[in-house]
Amino acid sequence: MNKRKLSVQIASALAVVLFFNACSSNENFDDSITPEIPTEPIADLKGFYLLNEGNMSMNKAALDYMDFETGIYEKEVFRTANPEEVGGLGDVGNDMGIYGSKLYVVVNASNKVEVLDVNTRKKIKQINVDNCRYIKFYNGKAYLTTYLGVIGDPDAANGKIMEIDTTSLSVTRSVNVGRQPEELVIHNDKIYVANSGGYSPPNYESTVSVVDIASFEETKRIEVEINLHRMQIDSEGDIYVSSRGDYYETPSKLFVIDTAIDEVTESFDLAVSNMTIFDDIMYIYSTEFSYVTGENTISYNRLDTKTETILTDSFISDEDKDLIKIPYGITINPETKDILITDAKDYVTPGTLYCFSSEGAFKWSVETGDIPNKVVFN
Repeated sequence: MNKRKLSVQIASALAVVLFFNACSSNENFDDSITPEIPTEPIADLKGFYLLNEGNMSMNKAALDYMDFETGIYEKEVFRTANPEEVGGLGDVGNDMGIYGSKLYVVVNASNKVEVLDVNTRKKIKQINVDNCRYIKFYNGKAYLTTYLGVIGDPDAANGKIMEIDTTSLSVTRSVNVGRQPEELVIHNDKIYVANSGGYSPPNYESTVSVVDIASFEETKRIEVEINLHRMQIDSEGDIYVSSRGDYYETPSKLFVIDTAIDEVTESFDLAVSNMTIFDDIMYIYSTEFSYVTGENTISYNRLDTKTETILTDSFISDEDKDLIKIPYGITINPETKDILITDAKDYVTPGTLYCFSSEGAFKWSVETGDIPNKVVFN
């Protein structure tokens, strides 16, 4: 969660089902117009889930669902499917993923992972894990990064990776890594995790921990740069990891780790808030914040992961960039190649999910919950 939102107060709650706003990029939104979306399932895709983070201490994390067959976007599907759950999904929805028939929702400030039936959204089990962050799946297991310690503690304990058996839904092993570990990727029976040290600036971490899955021991730390966050792996096994910098003099950058030697082999002067790879092209956006100016610098970039070169054109058309106030999540529809970007706006009112064509033209939008974070396809 963005630390600058900790003191922000939240606005009122939302309705459950909304119509899409569809218009050309130079028109006002009109709720009466039907968006250009599929009315039947696309190949194996039934729809997608969208996780709304909600502001910390407001208990407003929420799960939405877009049904491709009906064209209906439904809010608060966790509450609808689980009315007996007091407080709904919980506090700060940080990550989620689908593995088999289950949807795993990581709820950071509520210290839990909610495991749901991916089709009915009914709760199967709650797994209690302190300060859980990001989740990935591999060979029947889920691997979850967790913070330990408290904000402002320079002596905060190292974080952990927790292993969860996806059949028993119990924690089976854990391993210490760096302080405040963020995203992780898994490759060739090894886990790579970005350590941030974000609880004790300016004493940030600057390494990627490498964990051998068989022994579940940390075998190496790869020196990268301070305050690491996002991770993606390309088709050739290269890992891309982002540094958020210090928000003052050290800028955000992007680094490449060659997993054959587990060392950094390339870097790019690209600010990164989030990124995703599709067809060997990395889509990157940044809302790089500076305490010097007190402002965000928003940018959209693409990078060819085969040639490791920055592409010159943005993936959002110039005339449509102003639609998005604060980009907060990104994914690519694997069938249509549409680009989905979530907009957190002011962090305290309902956000928006925007859909752009693969050429970067605006197609449709829909209002979400507060701070729409991540989209996963069902």
